[in-house]
Amino acid sequence: MAVTKIIIFTTLIWSSVVFAKDWWENGNFYQVYPRSFRDSDCDGIGDLNGVTEKLQYLKDIGFTGIWLSPIFKSPMVDFGYDISDFYAIHPEYGTLDDFKNLITRAKEVGIRVILDFVPNHTSDECEWFQKSVNRTEGYEDFYVWHNGKVDSGGQRQPPSNWKSAFRYSAWEWNEQRQQYYLHQFSVKQADLNFRNPLVVAKMKEVMRYWLDMGISGFRIDALPFMFEKGPDETGNFPDEPVIDDVSLCPDPEDWCHLNHTYTQDQPESIEMVYQWRELTEQYKKDNGGGTILLLTEAYTTFDNLMLYYGDGNRNGSMIPFNFYFMQNIVRNSTAAEIRSNILRWLNSMPKDVLANWVLGNHDNPRFSIRLGEGRMDLFTILLQTLPGNAITYYGEEIGMVNGKITWEETVDTQGCSSSPQTYERYSRDPERTPYQWDGSNLAGFTNGDHTWLPVAANYVENNAFSQLRAPRSHLQMFKRLIKLRQEPSMRDGPLEIKAILVDILIYSRQLLPNGDMYIVILNLSNSTQTFNVNEHFKIGSQAEVICSSLNSKYVEGKIIDATKFEAESEVGVVLVNID
Repeated sequence: MAVTKIIIFTTLIWSSVVFAKDWWENGNFYQVYPRSFRDSDCDGIGDLNGVTEKLQYLKDIGFTGIWLSPIFKSPMVDFGYDISDFYAIHPEYGTLDDFKNLITRAKEVGIRVILDFVPNHTSDECEWFQKSVNRTEGYEDFYVWHNGKVDSGGQRQPPSNWKSAFRYSAWEWNEQRQQYYLHQFSVKQADLNFRNPLVVAKMKEVMRYWLDMGISGFRIDALPFMFEKGPDETGNFPDEPVIDDVSLCPDPEDWCHLNHTYTQDQPESIEMVYQWRELTEQYKKDNGGGTILLLTEAYTTFDNLMLYYGDGNRNGSMIPFNFYFMQNIVRNSTAAEIRSNILRWLNSMPKDVLANWVLGNHDNPRFSIRLGEGRMDLFTILLQTLPGNAITYYGEEIGMVNGKITWEETVDTQGCSSSPQTYERYSRDPERTPYQWDGSNLAGFTNGDHTWLPVAANYVENNAFSQLRAPRSHLQMFKRLIKLRQEPSMRDGPLEIKAILVDILIYSRQLLPNGDMYIVILNLSNSTQTFNVNEHFKIGSQAEVICSSLNSKYVEGKIIDATKFEAESEVGVVLVNID
């Protein structure tokens, strides 16, 4: 039934520039969470050899590169984000030889490997931290130390009210050194002092070491935390102000209770990214090889995200993760709001950079849950048909959902820092459950008898093996989308995007003058709406379905009447002209 109330937002066009493509441009990068990807030695924990086993699978899907969540030696308090040795592989994941074998195999199949780089902090078991505790020459100020304050009762207190992202004070007393050290995450994760040039030099040394191993880039973690406001003239750190509306976060021990004026988004953090870009460009000049890719993680302001690209004089990250996109697309987002989010990013980027689109990672509930399981294909189509780079979290290609984790099964330090009553609000375990390879015991993740986290309950019907063999599946749709991304109009064509009717997002990609015209139609509403596509984009009287949500009646290859197109409820469809 046609919808009579028509709302059309003014068309805006974002034009891409056609130029020779580097290996990483217009790519799709796949986040492997190694602990949950594939267990090769039956201990219930994913490992490097398990990743190596599956590289051909990832290449066959069409991924440009993989980035591995931390694989370095660690006590695993924060599952690898607490590194004790930046030069060693964590034994549960394998050996340095296993890593070298992974690199060799990746080159054979033609897929790039990117490592997670965690510069903000180390484990308190790191040799550097132990040397700093002992005031070993050269390491005295490797971390952020302070004597603390003495209160009116003569008791020593933390230097400031700063809170850890995992709750409670960000300062921990070290009995041996008789000082507090800063930890913006777990007490086992001590913040490095990047105002010390020796720290800066040491972390650059780490980067060069792994570049020598043959990796193609780094994903850089937790950048807004890297610098803090230095002490004032009295040697003290300032307290951070409480948020204006405490009802939004009433618990004074919670990180969100404060405005992080002095511990977040200091300008030096962005400057450090520019230095790392200079390092990688110099490394390429000195050693040859391809471009070294920098991906950066920063939950920060929109303006800061733009600055991570560069400041007009210096280059920064090629892919500053578009968390603006991820955080502003929610279950009740309208087509007009999504369009606005997309265009704001595209129209605000510096010249000669590429957009990127991301909806999930290891720190957020899977987008299939956040945005609605019935709409997961619609949002996958959105992510994969916009101009620029796409980032895929492991399992998104098969439509994985969050697993159910009880309080007793919870292992994430963020969840464990809460309580049985509140852990589900904080724990990141549900989005980290083992990959669902097939319908056999424990989803084919391991041949052992247990997994480090429970496998999600739907693995029997939802797994890669069954989806590869099904004529229509999330994975088959995903593969078609990645192949579609290589078509000239999808690779280089401008984006013309509208919000029409009742919550329909429609946009075109066409490389003029003679490229195919692709039309993407995403109906976010809960009702079917019929309209003439040509009133918005001149695709012709008939068009072919290239790709569609699994719950659509429009199967791939079907020829449809574009003048009477039925946009089904919560369905995405990609059309191409046939004239």
